[in-house]
Amino acid sequence: MTTIFWLIIAILVFDFILERVLDYLNTTRWSDQLPEEVKGIYDEEKYRKQQAYSKVNHRFGMLTSSFSFLLIMLMLFFGGFALVNNWALSFSNNSIWSALIFFGVLLLASDILTTPFDIYSTFVIEEKFGFNKTTAKTYILDKLKGWVLGAIIGGGLLALIIWIYTKTGANFWLWVWLVISAFSIFMAMFYSSLIVPLFNKQTPLEDGELKAAINEFALKVGFKLDNIFVIDGSKRSTKANAYFTGLGSKKRIVLYDTLIKDMEIPELVAVLAHEIGHYKKKHIIWSLTLGILQTGLMLYIFSLVIDSPELSQALGVDKAYFHIGLITFGILYSPLSSIIGIGMNIFSRKNEYEADAFAAENYDAEPLATALKKLSVNNLSNLRPHPAYVFVHYSHPTLLQRLEALKQTK
Repeated sequence: MTTIFWLIIAILVFDFILERVLDYLNTTRWSDQLPEEVKGIYDEEKYRKQQAYSKVNHRFGMLTSSFSFLLIMLMLFFGGFALVNNWALSFSNNSIWSALIFFGVLLLASDILTTPFDIYSTFVIEEKFGFNKTTAKTYILDKLKGWVLGAIIGGGLLALIIWIYTKTGANFWLWVWLVISAFSIFMAMFYSSLIVPLFNKQTPLEDGELKAAINEFALKVGFKLDNIFVIDGSKRSTKANAYFTGLGSKKRIVLYDTLIKDMEIPELVAVLAHEIGHYKKKHIIWSLTLGILQTGLMLYIFSLVIDSPELSQALGVDKAYFHIGLITFGILYSPLSSIIGIGMNIFSRKNEYEADAFAAENYDAEPLATALKKLSVNNLSNLRPHPAYVFVHYSHPTLLQRLEALKQTK
């Protein structure tokens, strides 16, 4: 058990404790009485339901996170990674095939072990609170499709990365960075048209009052919008959402059918105005660029240590293997990744304020505020999370923060 091994243990233990502390801080915000600041958003009955939903998910989250923590501790202390590696090598000594078998076994086993928790969350917790619309057939098909996509896309990328490593040596990180960057841009452009249809049906928004109102606003702000789609989110949940995706001519706005069902036309246009605000403010380009730069930094640091046998020895493997080193590095890099993630969340929250302001200035703050309230209430969102939890995990400001900011635009 090397120094790196104990450093890995320390990082994992610290992360686990930190998450439990943050979860606990959130529980200190629970209240049996309707808090003053959420009056006018939640009524007494809906607030009690939201609190019950938060408490159930908190207890369940404690169980699942503890299970995952125990699982990786067992893998580390009892040489589980070395065992799987030896098993993979018994099938093939080829660096690509052994890595594919290694990760395939780990990911499949992990998914199988955690599936009972996911089933309970979907068919018990979400069902109890009126959210779940997923059928057993849909759940199974989603699972199978996820496995196939993971094997094709994830396996294909991993194989290409290892092949590049074997051919280019020390500068492999540059070539891998180019490949991952190109893939990220490709997925940003085509994810909604290639991947989403495998799971959901997307149909163009029908002509009518809503489409006319959206087109009128888009014309007003100089936004060329040819693709407005409705997605059958109700196939799996009653929760609602909307999102902007794609670049250039491939950009599209996608509305959940549950969103259209729950909201009035001015509220829907306000939500669309917010999404258009992200595009007009170039948030999508900036987020993609920062993500690519973050990947480049990670790959560069990885390239400095990948040939070190100590990375593999930390997991009980004597010889240096790319796939073993990748796991060790991933854990060692996680503190820096978490810090960068907090920075990205701060940036994302700033973007949300800017998109809200764009919608308020170019359309109307009032229907946007009403829409945000409806989304929060219908989704039983926690309106009073602890500030520390928000700082670490929230990519969006809280509802109360967004409403306060919207008041300043009037």
